[in-house]
Amino acid sequence: MKYKTFDHMNCSLAQTLNIIGERWTLLILRDSFFGSKRFAQFERNLGISKNILTARLNTLVEEGILTRRTSKEDGRTDYVLTEQGLELQPVLLSMTHWGDKHRPHPRGERVTFVDRETGRPIQKMGVRGEDGRLLAPRDIRATAGPGLETD
Repeated sequence: MKYKTFDHMNCSLAQTLNIIGERWTLLILRDSFFGSKRFAQFERNLGISKNILTARLNTLVEEGILTRRTSKEDGRTDYVLTEQGLELQPVLLSMTHWGDKHRPHPRGERVTFVDRETGRPIQKMGVRGEDGRLLAPRDIRATAGPGLETD
């Protein structure tokens, strides 16, 4: 199924959805953060068809979220998160934390994210003001920025 693009919308969220808004793409990114690098790993972990996986990986490479690298070990292709891709981690963490809260498993969290240095769990994702205060959704409002067309 071909989805409508949001190219015509002057909206940062719409532009982001053009790239990562498809469910298989988000799961590919999840697996990338969990260490998957090979086409066969993604295919096996996700149960995704080859043609869909190929299309999603190509898009992520074209958009600069993943890069293709040749493995020094066996000469096969690895798909590796770029800096731009790594910057999506808070998005995926927020979605996971939302799922843990609103679609929980009866036995508890499915995955616990920990600080690599300390091994201690990270805090749940939240939005903070410039002064460091944790803000609730109703504490935030959007205002027009210089890139928003006001015609």
